[in-house]
Amino acid sequence: MSQSTKLLEPYKLGPLTLPNRLVMAPLTRNRAVPPGMVPSPLAVDYYGQRASAGLLITEASQVSQQGQGYQDTPGIYSKEQVEGWRKVTDRVHERGGRIFIQLWHVGRISHTSLQPNGGAPVAPSAIRAKGKTFVSGTFADVSEPRALELSEIPGIIEDFKRGTANALAAGFDGVEIHGANGYLLDQFARDGTNKRTDAYGGGIENRAKLMLDVSKAVAIEAGADRTGIRISPVTPANDITDSNPQALFDYIVDQLSALKLTYLHVVEGATGGPRDIAPFDYASLRKRFKQAYVANNGYDFALAEKVLEAGAADLIAFGKPFISNPDLVERLKTGATLNEWDKATFYGGGAKGYTDYPTLRATEAAE
Repeated sequence: MSQSTKLLEPYKLGPLTLPNRLVMAPLTRNRAVPPGMVPSPLAVDYYGQRASAGLLITEASQVSQQGQGYQDTPGIYSKEQVEGWRKVTDRVHERGGRIFIQLWHVGRISHTSLQPNGGAPVAPSAIRAKGKTFVSGTFADVSEPRALELSEIPGIIEDFKRGTANALAAGFDGVEIHGANGYLLDQFARDGTNKRTDAYGGGIENRAKLMLDVSKAVAIEAGADRTGIRISPVTPANDITDSNPQALFDYIVDQLSALKLTYLHVVEGATGGPRDIAPFDYASLRKRFKQAYVANNGYDFALAEKVLEAGAADLIAFGKPFISNPDLVERLKTGATLNEWDKATFYGGGAKGYTDYPTLRATEAAE
């Protein structure tokens, strides 16, 4: 691919100038150090190796212990976690990179063994998801959730606000709110998981309220120009459904645009699966959202270039290619072949399949 590709053009994202339009998507890797769920020294290397991306978005990081759904995922709610993340951001900035953290609450996609005092996970309604989570080194059915009391919801919003303040203290350039993939904010938005009859249930406006309340609180704390959000309108991930996703997400995106968040990160299709799983007009979201549109899901360089040339997106998020190619940007510039990823090492473990994928230079030096 020639150097004139749009993917390699700089892009102004709020106060940041990105040197290219490649975004490293948030990728859960399950390598935080228990019991404190602190990012490991390996995470410092991992993100530092990938600092040439236009923007790095970290793996999803829970805003509270209650927000954790899988073993060994990092948090952003304790002093030790902030200190651990500070080492990551320092390394990325030393290498000229820019990094946002993804703020996460899994809601019902959790297990009692991960919850405070072994309690039930929380959800908009007490509906158990059909699915499994990864705990104690094995896959287990997710636990039966309980419905959040109306009086508890301000505490959820406060957890996101505190996570944002902690992220800034840890040196992040901004934050991404996780509103996708069937986790808590998405659970509230969808009529398949939200059967509430109070201010956070019923019609679209009420079901969207928690995602929007969190977005407002985070944007006030970080600044709207340092706040992004991720959504996944038609993904079936984590047993999530809605009877009218187009109307729901058109409404949500109108409200998010009014908040002037710096970007909208959209998983197009099934997360990590088919792009055409269900009909949806992504161009409607692109038109409604006045700031940057980040397209995600199954993009290769050719499709990314086509979408950017058409003006259908501003930035393209790549996931698995960044796992196996720390120097993905360099490989794009030179037209080099990509390393293949090893699915067996995606989740959990140590350096293998995490920080040991070779760069072009390392490969050439070894030849």
